[in-house]
Amino acid sequence: MFDILLTEEADEQLNKLKIDKGLLKRYKAVKKALEFLSLNPRHQGLQTHEFTSLKGPQGEKVFEAYAEQATPAAYRIFWYYGPKEKQITIISITPHP
Repeated sequence: MFDILLTEEADEQLNKLKIDKGLLKRYKAVKKALEFLSLNPRHQGLQTHEFTSLKGPQGEKVFEAYAEQATPAAYRIFWYYGPKEKQITIISITPHP
């Protein structure tokens, strides 16, 4: 099991989803995806894959996980392992363009 850490940016993005009642369904999908990420970052439903155009602050590989699928502007979670063992840092929670 991994501890989930949020950058300031990711925390703000999650809070915006939580506050906006029109985005409640999306907030729930993101929360569920974060739970799956904590239990198993390679969970099949997350469709986790490396996102090669980004790097973490220390050059870490960044991964993209799906919070939603087959939905216009479906939300994605961008993250990397660390900074410590058994930790995952969420750097962004954003709709897919």
